[in-house]
Amino acid sequence: MASFYSEDEKSDIESTAAGRDTPRYVPNLTSIPAMPTTPTQQQLERSMSLTTGPAKIDPKVKMAGDFRTLSIHVTDTKEGFNNPKGQKQITDISALEWHTLSATEVCTRFGVSDKVGLDGPIAARRLAKNGKNVITPPPNRWLSKIFWYIFGGFGSLLFVASIICFVAWKPLGEPAPQAPNLALAIVLLVVIAVQAIFNAWQDFSTSRVMASISGMLPADVLVIRDGHTSKIPATELVTGDIVKITLGSKVPADMRVLSCSSDLRFDRSILTGESNPISASVDATDPNFMETKNICLQGTLCTSGSGLGVVVGTGDFTVFGRIAKQASSERTGRTGLQTEILRFVLIIASMALAVAILIIILWGAWLRRDHPGFLSVSALLVDCVSVMVAFIPEGLPVAVTLSLTIIANAMRKSNILCKSLSTVESLGSVDVIASDKTGTLTLNVMTAVNVAFGVENRYSVDEALELVRKDVNGAECVKALAAIAAVCNDAEFESSKGDEPRKINGDATDVGILGFSEKVSPVSDTRSHWRECGKVAFNSKNKFAIKLVKTDSDRSPMPICPSDNFHVSDYLLAVKGAPDVLSRRCSQYMDSDGTTRSLNDAILAGISATQEEYASRGQRVLLIAKKIIRAEELDKNSLSDANALEERLIALNVDLVIVGLIALVDPPKPDTAHTVSVCRRAGIRIGMVTGDFSLTAMAIAQQVGIITNPISQVKHLTDLPKDIPLDQIAPFDRTKELGGPVKSLVLSGQEMMTMTESQWAQTMTFDELVFARTSPQQKLQIVRTFQGAGFNDAPALKQADVGVAVAGGSEVAMEAADLVLLSNFSDIIQGILMGRLCFENLKKTVLYLLPAGSWSELMPVVFNVLCGLPQALSSIQMILICVATDIGPALSLVFEKPEADLLLRKPRDRKKDRLADVKLICHAYFFIGMLESLAAMAGCVRSLDRGSGIHFSQLWLKYGGTDIDPGVLAEATNEAQSIYFFTLIMMQWANLLCTRTRRMSLFQQNPLGGPNTRNLYLFPAMIGALVIGIFFSYVQPIQNVFLTRGIKAQYFFLPLAYGFVILFADECRKWWIRKYPQSLLARIAW
Repeated sequence: MASFYSEDEKSDIESTAAGRDTPRYVPNLTSIPAMPTTPTQQQLERSMSLTTGPAKIDPKVKMAGDFRTLSIHVTDTKEGFNNPKGQKQITDISALEWHTLSATEVCTRFGVSDKVGLDGPIAARRLAKNGKNVITPPPNRWLSKIFWYIFGGFGSLLFVASIICFVAWKPLGEPAPQAPNLALAIVLLVVIAVQAIFNAWQDFSTSRVMASISGMLPADVLVIRDGHTSKIPATELVTGDIVKITLGSKVPADMRVLSCSSDLRFDRSILTGESNPISASVDATDPNFMETKNICLQGTLCTSGSGLGVVVGTGDFTVFGRIAKQASSERTGRTGLQTEILRFVLIIASMALAVAILIIILWGAWLRRDHPGFLSVSALLVDCVSVMVAFIPEGLPVAVTLSLTIIANAMRKSNILCKSLSTVESLGSVDVIASDKTGTLTLNVMTAVNVAFGVENRYSVDEALELVRKDVNGAECVKALAAIAAVCNDAEFESSKGDEPRKINGDATDVGILGFSEKVSPVSDTRSHWRECGKVAFNSKNKFAIKLVKTDSDRSPMPICPSDNFHVSDYLLAVKGAPDVLSRRCSQYMDSDGTTRSLNDAILAGISATQEEYASRGQRVLLIAKKIIRAEELDKNSLSDANALEERLIALNVDLVIVGLIALVDPPKPDTAHTVSVCRRAGIRIGMVTGDFSLTAMAIAQQVGIITNPISQVKHLTDLPKDIPLDQIAPFDRTKELGGPVKSLVLSGQEMMTMTESQWAQTMTFDELVFARTSPQQKLQIVRTFQGAGFNDAPALKQADVGVAVAGGSEVAMEAADLVLLSNFSDIIQGILMGRLCFENLKKTVLYLLPAGSWSELMPVVFNVLCGLPQALSSIQMILICVATDIGPALSLVFEKPEADLLLRKPRDRKKDRLADVKLICHAYFFIGMLESLAAMAGCVRSLDRGSGIHFSQLWLKYGGTDIDPGVLAEATNEAQSIYFFTLIMMQWANLLCTRTRRMSLFQQNPLGGPNTRNLYLFPAMIGALVIGIFFSYVQPIQNVFLTRGIKAQYFFLPLAYGFVILFADECRKWWIRKYPQSLLARIAW
């Protein structure tokens, strides 16, 4: 499963965490609390319809929105947390009192004065006891890593085989030790070393996170110690240190604010992705340690102001330290590809051990008794080694690592960065994508298209401008809307360059409404009449923005109306926000003639209907409101304290006057519908997870093809029974054909709070899903429910099987991800294609390696033991095939282009679609492998008969009891082994061409054809394999050590003829599968 979240939403998730057992000082970023099954009274109150009338809001309540997006639940699991040296473990965040205590009490507990700071000796003792203020890197565990580099995978079997060869050489080989046994032992050690080097390289390539995160922390800080201010390395900070916070400095540790200027602000985007700076205060503003403004967090940036803080957490005990630890920690469990390779290793190892044990049993129960001179103990051990060497495709680990590297580089060229080689393939098995709307599916370019005011007065922007131009009824409302949109707005125009249209910088929504304001009246003129005195920034916590402004003009500029009774000493509170949030804070509305009237249920119903109408078209709706603040309502002193003023403004944000609604449209990206369509054809479900209004989300989902059913057929929570037993809920049908009937479901965040486990299970059976007005916890719940790939949020990235971030997100999310999309949403198509192609090509690689590198090497050992024939392929030649001649062609398969139907197939089922399943192994052993073995054995028999005059009957079932001269037989065997060796090399050419495709003909997927089928690496790899075989068979010193021999020319051409037989047989098989896709042959095809 995959999920995308935009920068607007990623802060919600990255600032969310929950645990299961022991709460601690830092948040758990990988788990999520269970969803409540019953709504609280507060939730029920929040779910009231707009038509029920304005609910009274307690002026002291800071937030009346639906969700708190910075609500980090600071609990953690028992596992995965190491204490810094000497530090006492904090077991519960609720036990931390630093933000709730007064500044004096905090200093008293740390034994420090905010004027003098810590004494030097005390600081030194704390530093020695608790360790430096650094994030502890993950333990290297070099011994363990080196052990698994060497003995992981097939390494342990090969090492045992090498030891056996050494023993077979000496002492069991005495008095005439065989040099080939020693050479084989050394070659096996070389193979182990090569595999260990590749394993280490792959591991090193995935270990880059910790270094990059540590670079985000400051180097030096200003502290007060012994009454003097000095600069010390940030690593030497200890708890209780008094630190000076200045503009532009990074916070070196988690600190409790002791004093601050009124404009002290912190940018927490490095942790949360939230672009708006967070103000600081001396007093607690929230019971949550993570949300209170008198705590500044390590790694955040001071964007304005100055202050003084006392250190309350260092190193791993900071929030940033925990996130860094999570981002650099090893993912629990294995990726799909790691699981498949492990399974394949276990299958091959089990088969090798079973055959080796069988040979030992046959030797002990039969051969030693009936043919005592046939196999010595030394020869028996070498035969067992030959079995292991024969079964194990030694080149597979190298081939897999290089394959993943090549695919990762190809994905990088497609704007997809793979940070972990082992997860390159994972994107190809994604079967669900949950995507955010804004900036992912849409352009994130807002444009005002409609306005509404009074009693259901709805106009397009062009019509509204015409009202102003003609100065008719409604013009005053349009001007007031435009004025508030200009005043309560943080966007700014760039300086004009010639005739070019002026660019607007700022949030997409602010940019959209500022453009509307400029069309009605020059924004510069509107703003020139007003002076900002305070503000509350718009964010996903409160769902509204506030600006307090004042004018010095004797005239009452817009949006002041005569009915406001405005005096020059008064203030204007300009407000914009979500209609469902702000309408409950309003008590009046502005009619079309500019007069102010009382709100009633009918007017609220009209506002709700207008919002739903615009939202059903996919438009985002903002409510614009105002309030006149009399001079006596504001304490003059509060204007100088930004934090106190913000609290006061939120308290004053009641009894507002609704000026009107502005609807903005954020059009889908041009390629979004195509991307969704391709993913649907690929058998992938795409859902939308957004904070937008349900109707808006559903309309956009219909525009881009996420929802294809008519609105009347879309289901909601009320259509899901609460108590259906889980065993009676049919799982989602993965085999459903495209074009058939589909089920659509739209859920809101408030509805998700009340859902039962049965309803969640029913939700997962729908084809088309939209989750609207979702909170951070709910986004994580969705990811966990689908349990697949998480996108662009650090907790979900660590939870998912593969984490995917979109470039431009927060740095922590980028660090936690395994894959990063460097461009846009449409890149996911190429990522899925490359992921599927990676798995397909790895299957082809395994299939190519098994016939010659496993089955055809086993047959000589079987004939040697059971039939008494000389071994037709030496153990050295077996190794050469696996790690030399087969590697190049196997890697050339990595460059294969996707078959035409690859994105038309269903995602692979990880529980059923294996890297090496029974079908593939049977195809490799009993079709390709059997034909190669028979052809190679035929070459050996022909060589013995015509080259040395040794008839086959002279060796069959003789078990060494033949009258042939031993020297002649030994030389004839060496030559026959070389013929077997070259026959396999050249017949593998045919295997390579056959294995390129699963269903398509060689002529349809022409390796010399167009760019969609071309693979020019095949033929150099084939020639390279032959050259390697010639080198090891024709160089005299190598012949003397490995007992290889050159062969006659005719034995180069016979394998080509045999290869054409294999190629023809496989083409016939593929033709039958294409013509009769439901036939038995098609069902057993790999």
